Amino acid sequence: MRIWGRLLTGFLLLLSPAAAAAQDFPNKPIRLIVPFPPGGPNDIIARLVGQRMSELTRQPVVIDNRGGQAGVLGTDAIAKASPDGYTIGIVSASALVISPSMEKVAYDAQKDLAPITLVVTVPEMLVVASNVPATNMAELVALARAQPGKLNFASAGVGGLPHLAGELFKLTAGIDIVHVPYRGAAPAINDLLGQQVQMTFLDLPVILPHIRAGTLRPIALGARERAPTAPDVPTTAEVGMPDLLIENWYGMIAPAGTPQKIVAALNRITNEAMVDASVKAKLADQGLTVAGDTPEHFRGFIDAEIRKWADVIRDAGLATTK
Repeated sequence: MRIWGRLLTGFLLLLSPAAAAAQDFPNKPIRLIVPFPPGGPNDIIARLVGQRMSELTRQPVVIDNRGGQAGVLGTDAIAKASPDGYTIGIVSASALVISPSMEKVAYDAQKDLAPITLVVTVPEMLVVASNVPATNMAELVALARAQPGKLNFASAGVGGLPHLAGELFKLTAGIDIVHVPYRGAAPAINDLLGQQVQMTFLDLPVILPHIRAGTLRPIALGARERAPTAPDVPTTAEVGMPDLLIENWYGMIAPAGTPQKIVAALNRITNEAMVDASVKAKLADQGLTVAGDTPEHFRGFIDAEIRKWADVIRDAGLATTK
């Protein structure tokens, strides 16, 4: 009787709505929210990984760009979506672990979102416009010190990692440069190419084509080791600023309340997509390092990142009144 009771219990569990939903997931298109405009790193990664996810699931993965407020608006849309696994998002450090410590946001990064997996990591690179008369870090710092408050640095939005990178650069080098925020990496680069701003820290993937084309000049990479895709660019440690280590990351998330079995399915699908030879090669060519982990490990990583950047924001005096 006990055996039959256990079998019956298992059968009933399989018939429950959550179990049934997880068993045939996905059976319709998945919407993948990108909290930045097209052309930025979130968008590049989402389209590469999303295409392979679509092939694996035989369901469309529809990219939905929701730019604004350094990723906060798009992340809020993910948090407010139906927790059924059919709306997910790819987010970066900006909106998930930085902005909540700087300003009042409509979501709680630790309570309103369900981690799926860390996707990739990537260092930030400092570049200058072609008309800036500086070819290395020493020359750039000397130029900024000679013209306090005259040079501008662009970012992908207030509270984003490129913004904090610029602020940390100011503190580390003891210089006065002015922050100019944009609604994403692509418009920031456009004005940098147009010489409306003088410099920026941005993810290596979106900077790399302009370095290769010679339209932007690289100064330093915010990493401990040089990037294989830009071997001639020195690290910040090599140019005498070992504390200026700036590494961004991108991860897949779902709304809180998404059934664990569906989160597990999304984790499996995303990780399988990332290790596809073609996807991995294309990500590596963009200067990205494929990560991939469990939802539980990604949760711990997010918690640690929140604590880390909260300390930096406090020390730099960047937090606004909540």
